Amino acid sequence: MFVDHSKEAPRPDVSAVAALDEPTRRRLYDHVVRQPGPVSRDEAAEALGLARQTAAFHLDRLADESLLDVVYERRSGRTGPGAGRPAKLYKRSSKQVTVSLPERHYELAGRLLAQALEESEATGEPVRSVLHRKAHELGTQLAGPGQADVFAVLEENGFEPRGDGDAIVLGNCPFHALAREHTQTVCGMNLHLLRGVLEGLDESGLQACLAPRPGHCCVRLEPAAAPRPPACAHSEA
Repeated sequence: MFVDHSKEAPRPDVSAVAALDEPTRRRLYDHVVRQPGPVSRDEAAEALGLARQTAAFHLDRLADESLLDVVYERRSGRTGPGAGRPAKLYKRSSKQVTVSLPERHYELAGRLLAQALEESEATGEPVRSVLHRKAHELGTQLAGPGQADVFAVLEENGFEPRGDGDAIVLGNCPFHALAREHTQTVCGMNLHLLRGVLEGLDESGLQACLAPRPGHCCVRLEPAAAPRPPACAHSEA
């Protein structure tokens, strides 16, 4: 039984970008990230000609969205009793926010390819073999504790799963541009990643097979008991 996750709350990165659509909030964000050090509410309010309460509200909203980090420092330079409470300050967040529609994960693919190259050079194992193993390991990690089902894991990682009878088709490839230019390498990586997901979820009722179709990911999840489609014969690419 597939679960519909389409009405879940927006992903954090999408919510964070949406928060910047408010003009005052965007001005405050731009001001804070241009400063060489953390900024207080009073400093931000004075710089932009805002009421302190308005600046505080929007700065806290930016912090809630992980666009700004909050730190506490004593501006007086004194310590100990009588030094006063530390001031609440804001600075650029250490978190990187990236939004792409449809969802893409090129950084993930880059990490897997770099790991495979480095390990291959160190051990002599063929790069493709290492890549498939690393992708499988990552897939099992994506399906770690707390994950409800295969549909939820695929949705969370940008594959846009759709039920097709007893099978699952993937409406989006998170590595789309790479797959178009380096089809065999990236589709093989994707296949082993999704096999790892199934293994991590202990999902024995499905098997991942290469079944490229226009407008879809190159991998399709078929019922394990069903006859293997012809593309599965080449799924070790």
